[in-house]
Amino acid sequence: MTTSVTKLQQNYNQQGFLSALPVLNDAELREARQAFSELEKEFGEDYTQYSLHNVHLQYPWVMGLSKHPRILEVVKAVLGPDVILLDSRFICKYPTLKAANIQEREESKLPYVAWHQDMRYWGIAGGPVLSVWLALDDSLEENGALQVIPGSHCSGMLLHRPAVRPGNMLSVNQEIPEELVQVEDAVLCPLAAGQMSIHDGLLVHASDANTSERRRCGFVIRYVPTCASPTQVRQTQSITHELCIEHLLLLLFCSQDPDRPRKFHATVLVSGTDQFNHFSNKRT
Repeated sequence: MTTSVTKLQQNYNQQGFLSALPVLNDAELREARQAFSELEKEFGEDYTQYSLHNVHLQYPWVMGLSKHPRILEVVKAVLGPDVILLDSRFICKYPTLKAANIQEREESKLPYVAWHQDMRYWGIAGGPVLSVWLALDDSLEENGALQVIPGSHCSGMLLHRPAVRPGNMLSVNQEIPEELVQVEDAVLCPLAAGQMSIHDGLLVHASDANTSERRRCGFVIRYVPTCASPTQVRQTQSITHELCIEHLLLLLFCSQDPDRPRKFHATVLVSGTDQFNHFSNKRT
């Protein structure tokens, strides 16, 4: 491991996220954007906004992004050498306002993502979930870039409730009440196209509406160490990975949550070996 990767690991453990990490070169970015534009032509923007789920199993170019060496270098620095791709999804915030009518629409009615923690939904125990946002477009304040609360991953699982404001893009429409979020500490994570951010599954994060005339598209990839498991799998093996032990308490918070998925049909071993075999449908 290089010194720079070691420093990234330290920062991630302290802050719960890393941002503006370079991944795609110009040629790779151009190819990915062109391939995605073909999906937009085929399916339409209403579909590609949020419904391209786990298509890494269908399109080799998407699997290539999921296994990109620059992504896996950082993921392995955080999770260890044995890593499973848990889930993937393209998320696009398309421009919904034209310059001439920005003042005619209420921003409060535009699509946004409420303050939340990913682990609230995932049904994973025994290990952390690490999320990657790989930017296919520039992700800026005006088109709804990611916002995070640094260090909030150390606070454990917070209360979530049905979102009050309309337009929340989260599929279960939940949010952390703002009185539990240190909004004054929020940090914006702008990305240039081809860069990525990563964050811990317990990090409190959100993103505002796209009030620009530019699309904001990203590829979200979730990774777990092989010691992690769906919550319906009984933990019978001894667990030695330090990060896994730290996240065992999540089961106490999450085992009774009906909103959290319990089955994962698109898992792929992307690095190392899997001595636990908690994901029965896992591909290699």
